[in-house]
Amino acid sequence: MTLKLNDKKEIVAEVAKVASNAVSVVAAEYRGLTAAEMTDLRVSARKQNVRLRIVRNTLARIALKGTDYECLSDSLTGPILLAFSSDEPGATARLMRDFAKDHDKLLVKAISLGGQVYDKSQLDSVAKLPSKPEAIAKLMSVMQAPISKLVRTMAEPQAKLVRTLAAIRDTKQ
Repeated sequence: MTLKLNDKKEIVAEVAKVASNAVSVVAAEYRGLTAAEMTDLRVSARKQNVRLRIVRNTLARIALKGTDYECLSDSLTGPILLAFSSDEPGATARLMRDFAKDHDKLLVKAISLGGQVYDKSQLDSVAKLPSKPEAIAKLMSVMQAPISKLVRTMAEPQAKLVRTLAAIRDTKQ
């Protein structure tokens, strides 16, 4: 189906807008997936707040130009699916990794975070990045550790005095 110039401009503008707000992008080849499998992938993507787009490679290159993901241009060959995440950097990688486990025809070509392209071999390490709530929890535990150690240190002299008095009491009985 041929696209008119205005349709192409709309697609480029939409993909550029999504890419400018994204924190990570995964480019994957979807050749060989059935329509039902693609529907399953889209449903999974919606649940994880990942935006999927299938765009002609030339339009994708134009849309990604001027964004942090312009570095993906070399990877855009063949039938490509672009997955954008605006919340968590590892969400797109987790989605593709989990879906590719069951569907071997989905091939990840490249991953991009913060303007850098990562090889498909690093998909697993990017997928292991903590989610936003996990990262906040880790940060809070790191921030809380010095305070709790200070409280324990401040309470220790009194606790030691109580233990010493209890030991003296036990020896006198």
